[in-house]
Amino acid sequence: METALVTGASRGVGRGVAIGLAEAGFKVFGTGRGIVDANLPADIIRIRCDHTKDNETAEAFAKVEHDGLDVLVNSAWGGYEHMVEDGNFTWTRPFWEQRAHRWAGMMDAGVRAAFVASSFAARIMIPKHRGLIVNISFWPAQKYIGNVIYGVAKAATDKLTRDMAHELRPHGVTAVSLYPGLVRTEAVLAAAQGGWLDLSNSESPEFIGRVIASLARDANVIERTGQALVAAAVALELGITDIDGRRPVPLTLETV
Repeated sequence: METALVTGASRGVGRGVAIGLAEAGFKVFGTGRGIVDANLPADIIRIRCDHTKDNETAEAFAKVEHDGLDVLVNSAWGGYEHMVEDGNFTWTRPFWEQRAHRWAGMMDAGVRAAFVASSFAARIMIPKHRGLIVNISFWPAQKYIGNVIYGVAKAATDKLTRDMAHELRPHGVTAVSLYPGLVRTEAVLAAAQGGWLDLSNSESPEFIGRVIASLARDANVIERTGQALVAAAVALELGITDIDGRRPVPLTLETV
């Protein structure tokens, strides 16, 4: 049985990816600070882990190593906390008015966490000469969306992917960034109820897991290594539908 580890699987995209991979037949380990109480199927193995603490990441991978590891999905992320502070929406403020916690949340709990987790995954995958590392990223890597820190963190994620891919390719291990569309996470559904969002072209969190499962089983996946892939575009190419049978329209740099 193929084995996957999904960081940040307690909620949001990470939770959906874990479920999607499990439904595709993977043995799934899910990590996160709130993983013990997460609403996940019983067959997903939960490992409580704060990925800002390297010793906890090391302990998590030690529990996985004896099973081998075919797929790592880096979905753990920070910086979305406290968007409203002292009654004010601070997310879209200019960089000189941003709070320091947002940098730490995105760069430490996001980019650095992905780097450390990938280093542990590589040590398991390289001896087998195969494996897939997926870094969940998004369009702020390529254009301004929201705030400066968001863009810096996502651009760093994509650069991490490209440079890891360069070093991993001779060992048969693939690394890609994956861009979801508008994903129906808990937070997005709550915003939609208030009339703030149009969900007509949205994606379920499980859809991203379906895409990753198909990539992992693609015999030519190494040819995609180092790329930033749009999940909905990959789905159209590989014939993947969402859980409701729909095929989301891929976003582009112009339409995002």
